[in-house]
Amino acid sequence: MGGRAFCFLFFMGAMLSFSPVQAHDFLRKSEVLAQQIQIQGTVTDGNGSLPGVNISILNKPNVFTVSDYNGHYTLFASPEAILIFTYVGYRTENVPVQGRTTIDITLQPDATSLREVKINAGYYSVKESERTGSIAKITGADIEKQPVTNVLATMQGRMAGVSIVQDSGVPGGSFSIKIRGTNSLRADGNQPLYIIDGVPYSSETIGSISTSGTAPTMTSPLNSINPADIESIEVLKDADATAIYGSRGANGVVLLTTKKGKAGDTRFTINSSSSFGSVTMTPKLMNTGQYLAMREQAFANDGVSTYPSYAYDVNGTWSKERNTDWQKELTGGTAAIYNMQASVTGGSAQTQYLLSGTYRTETTVFPGDFKYTKGSAHFSMNHTSEDERFKMTFSGSYTSQNNNQPAVDITAVSRTLVPNAPELYDADGNLNWENGTWNNPLAGLESEFDSRINDLVANAVLSYHFLPNLEFKTSFGFTDLQSNESRTQPSTMYNPAYGLGSEFSGLSLNATNRSSWIVEPQINYSTAIGKGNFTALGGATLQNQRTERLFQNGFGFASNSLIDDLASASIKTVNLSDETVYKYQALFARLNYNWDTRYILNITARRDGSSCFGPGKQFAVFGAVGAAWLFSNEAFLKDNTVLSFGKLRASYGTTGNDQIGDYQFLDTYVSSGNYYQGITGLQPSRLFNPEFGWESNRKFEAALETGFLQDRIFLTSAYYFNRSSNQLVGIPLPGTTGFNSLYSNLDATVQNSGLEFTLRTVNVRHNNFEWSTNFNISFNRNELLSYPGLESSTYANTYVVGEPTSIRKVYHYTGMEPTTGVYQFEDANSDGQITSIEDRQTLVDLTPRYFGGLENQFQYKGVALDFLFQFVKQEAFGAMPGVPGTMVNQLTSVGNPTAQQPYTAGSNGAVITAYYRYGSSDGAVQDASYIRLKNISLTYDLPLKLSGRLRCQLYWQGQNLLTFTHYDNGDPEFKFSGYLPPLKVNAVGVKLSF
Repeated sequence: MGGRAFCFLFFMGAMLSFSPVQAHDFLRKSEVLAQQIQIQGTVTDGNGSLPGVNISILNKPNVFTVSDYNGHYTLFASPEAILIFTYVGYRTENVPVQGRTTIDITLQPDATSLREVKINAGYYSVKESERTGSIAKITGADIEKQPVTNVLATMQGRMAGVSIVQDSGVPGGSFSIKIRGTNSLRADGNQPLYIIDGVPYSSETIGSISTSGTAPTMTSPLNSINPADIESIEVLKDADATAIYGSRGANGVVLLTTKKGKAGDTRFTINSSSSFGSVTMTPKLMNTGQYLAMREQAFANDGVSTYPSYAYDVNGTWSKERNTDWQKELTGGTAAIYNMQASVTGGSAQTQYLLSGTYRTETTVFPGDFKYTKGSAHFSMNHTSEDERFKMTFSGSYTSQNNNQPAVDITAVSRTLVPNAPELYDADGNLNWENGTWNNPLAGLESEFDSRINDLVANAVLSYHFLPNLEFKTSFGFTDLQSNESRTQPSTMYNPAYGLGSEFSGLSLNATNRSSWIVEPQINYSTAIGKGNFTALGGATLQNQRTERLFQNGFGFASNSLIDDLASASIKTVNLSDETVYKYQALFARLNYNWDTRYILNITARRDGSSCFGPGKQFAVFGAVGAAWLFSNEAFLKDNTVLSFGKLRASYGTTGNDQIGDYQFLDTYVSSGNYYQGITGLQPSRLFNPEFGWESNRKFEAALETGFLQDRIFLTSAYYFNRSSNQLVGIPLPGTTGFNSLYSNLDATVQNSGLEFTLRTVNVRHNNFEWSTNFNISFNRNELLSYPGLESSTYANTYVVGEPTSIRKVYHYTGMEPTTGVYQFEDANSDGQITSIEDRQTLVDLTPRYFGGLENQFQYKGVALDFLFQFVKQEAFGAMPGVPGTMVNQLTSVGNPTAQQPYTAGSNGAVITAYYRYGSSDGAVQDASYIRLKNISLTYDLPLKLSGRLRCQLYWQGQNLLTFTHYDNGDPEFKFSGYLPPLKVNAVGVKLSF
């Protein structure tokens, strides 16, 4: 029997076994299947392949696929179907199949589609074009171009109104952030709220100053956030965006969204890079010849002809021929950085997953074998039921850090040590103490800082659509941080001439455990009303955070080899042992009405309850109103060909601040450490204050957003002012009370106002070449509006009404006295003498006047070049290492005697007094403005033809490469003099995707 006859008989037999209805369905389905053809192709943008493009079928939204990393796709469709290609930032294309089995397409960039991008606003998302609040955003594409390990570093120079400064260049160093200025009079009350996938993440520093190592600040937990796991960062700035976070939104909100899996074939990515870091800028110091000439002139000025025995640098004890660049010797090393990332992602239309891991090691520029190691793992899974009613999202990140660094920063020593000081090592390779004539700077590296931090952040979101327009959702979050820090001070770090043995060695230990959980149920409803769309959101928050801290000291060890064992110390003390619990609950709501995509009204409100406050003060209500007018959608602009987008928006509302710590309103007690009849006593540590309440921050903003020529030119201009009142501060008390201060609310008001401008342009757009530019600039003015009773308060010499809260009162420098050449200062109160309080009436403000960034992006075929210039207009105090002429090295500019008062070796008291007054005067203030090539990234996409799935990218990245400034005291960004400044980093790497 022939094959065709057999198939025919089999088919007829099958048909006879079916019922008439089943046979009809079978024939219909067979006919449909017979009409399906397999279509494949590649999606590009004219320069290279486009991964992640969504390809669907018109009128069949549930049938779709996604292009892989090489832009390749496969899809089954009928010969008459129409394929829809969509990708963010590119024009949507509808392509008829027309019986073809291969369809290659090139998508064209579309700046206007960026308005349709969803922006994360925390509890909800909104189209960029329809948001009523002020939200700045950077994406994972911006983040991955930067060879940094702290997530705040990725934001520098890229966001209007967001000022970020690096606190230290040591591995694992922290950053400071201010969003639209300083609102609180307390230095620790200006931190924004951090949210990771809906989970609040505490930014409170961990550890202790006694164990913080070489950094000028304590350890920041933000180092635990792995930049490679971040998909986007949104910063909420105005009241409309932040009021829904109530008491925690006064200083802005930073939303971090981690990467999620994507549907499609399983894809693997490996990214490996090696980097090299060095100090950005160092001041120019005197060489031996210049330094000795200064010293000899100083002794001559003092009338000293025979150098004293302790003047080792000039009396012949130390060689006058030796010339050492101590900055190069002590901080001129190269930090080696290695980074490895790997990920796997894929899934179906219903379930997607992502698993990634990162490992990073970093050495330091200091001498010695010090290393910072960081490893992290991230997992994400999304699931949607077939009827699309039920959705589940889970994400979890675990980070482990081990940081071993010197506990003493020798940067300050490198800038003051005389150039003809002795060698670091003797002939036997031991530390050279030159017969006790100097303190070897490397001895400080014997003291080590060791930090071990393990951090877990997990989040799960469950949602269900009861109706197409009614959704119930609950978010569950958990964080757990465990930190252990130690600092050793062995006797070997001291000069042997002091005769100190291991009994003088010390060990400091700090353990911090912080865990929290949060549950946030919420309900969302949307419906059409007239020509508009109405949405409502309501929810609640329950949060609990527990912190345990233990700080211990040990002194006196039988041997320095036992210094890491506290049990081996002869004297042990517990400096701090406490446990605090922070409880928080809230109700929040949002109402939004969008009428005809022209007029938008957004109302948010939140009622907060915080355990930081006492009875009757624990609850407060915050809210905001935002409105927007999309005037480009008006009929009178329909035929306009120049203005492609126009929106006017404004907002006003209140937010709060409870960043004051736990139990500050209560009477509290601590162990006195004293024994009486075998019992340890207690002593009071804080006074009860029943009026202790919330800080309040009122915010207003008005902004204009305009796009021209199909949004190829897009400009945003914003004006804002924020007023923070009911300030929470520690009011100093007289010593007779037995307490240093009483935390209370001051009737003082601080205002921040400013202007922000952002400009995005698409300068050139051709098939093989594209050039775009992003520019932002911010002006902020801080002012103390009112402070009743300031003149009689303890802050009378700190603040001035009508001036910024960051001012410093200094002497007014009037020049050098013609006869003596000694620095002169204004006698402000005309009493005939210069005193430290009455005559320091000149105001100096060192906060930036404006700051911003300029980014350019070029792409030609497979080559992409991005670079960002960061700029800041500011002032700073110049170098004051010590009196010129004493045994301290100086800037080369000090070698000009006509610009200095007379050198002195230490005998001229008038010159010495004037020198230190000069350091606290406006004469020492310099222009510290700078323009810095903050980041550069060059990527080459290899044109591989061997495999349709393999993609290989080679890249070079740089950070802090060039700095243009007139500041002569090193790095102008760095505000902590004497600590290691930021590093200049070059990285080369390869990224494989398959």
